Amino acid sequence: ICVFNSPFSNSRSVAELIIAEVILLARQLGDRSREMHNGVWNKVSKSCYEIRGKTLGIICYGHIGTQLGVLAESLGMHVIWYDILPVMPIGMSRAAASLEEVLTEADFVSCHVPETPETKNMIGKRELALMKSGSYLINASRGTVVDIDALAAALNSGHLAGAAVDVYPSEPLANGPGFESPLRNCPNTLLTPHIGGSTEEAQRMIGVEVATSIVKYINSGASVNAVNFAECDLRAIPSTDLTTVRIVNVHQNVPGVLRQINNILADYNVNKQISDSKGDVAYFMADVTVNDPKEINTIYEQVTAIQENIITRVLF
Repeated sequence: ICVFNSPFSNSRSVAELIIAEVILLARQLGDRSREMHNGVWNKVSKSCYEIRGKTLGIICYGHIGTQLGVLAESLGMHVIWYDILPVMPIGMSRAAASLEEVLTEADFVSCHVPETPETKNMIGKRELALMKSGSYLINASRGTVVDIDALAAALNSGHLAGAAVDVYPSEPLANGPGFESPLRNCPNTLLTPHIGGSTEEAQRMIGVEVATSIVKYINSGASVNAVNFAECDLRAIPSTDLTTVRIVNVHQNVPGVLRQINNILADYNVNKQISDSKGDVAYFMADVTVNDPKEINTIYEQVTAIQENIITRVLF
């Protein structure tokens, strides 16, 4: 069963939340609001700032990072970013040569990296120490990216002037009481329950995007944006091509299966093929020219007869 994610539909919602948090942190509005709810009037201007002219550092300049940069520039901020991939800068933003450059130059640092072994605790004690005294950290990417204990220490010591966190290493399975974190009660710290993409607009777009991915998987075999499945795709077969069929095969990821499949297809003209694996399951797609319709059944029966076969489909 192929399960799909929607990685792009909530980009705008997340970017808008980050902009709101930048302003809230700069004005210490989280603390002021809590004080007012507790009956405390505390009108202060010390350590409260405009964001115009400040520098926003973006870690990972992808779909969210680029939109965030555009919004920040429209408010008069300078934008620098770091990404491991070469990306075209948008607007007046500037690419940094290293993560360390972003940390040392930015007044606000916002993380938008995926969860991988390389990004686990990528913002730890060392990286927080590199950040400017009085700067702010925002994490709306993945809960494992920031060392929460180190962040709490940096906030309580006063090295960081504030933080906004929307994701956590361990999150409750349902709404209700019981949330615990070292960040609770840290000064000028905004904690939100993983709501970066929780808007009506984003949820609607997510439904459309996931449904579109499912339809493409059924009709063409494309598995791009699958979360539990190897991501494969081939360019579409032209509607005027009546002799090409697409063989789509899911099999156990063990040595020798591709050799068996290619031996079966060796007598045919294979226009293009692709294969990838994820964990114990591998995925194979091939476009094959078949002149006799009876040969389609022959290919199907031979591929499904492979011992490691899980499911095979023939698409027209």
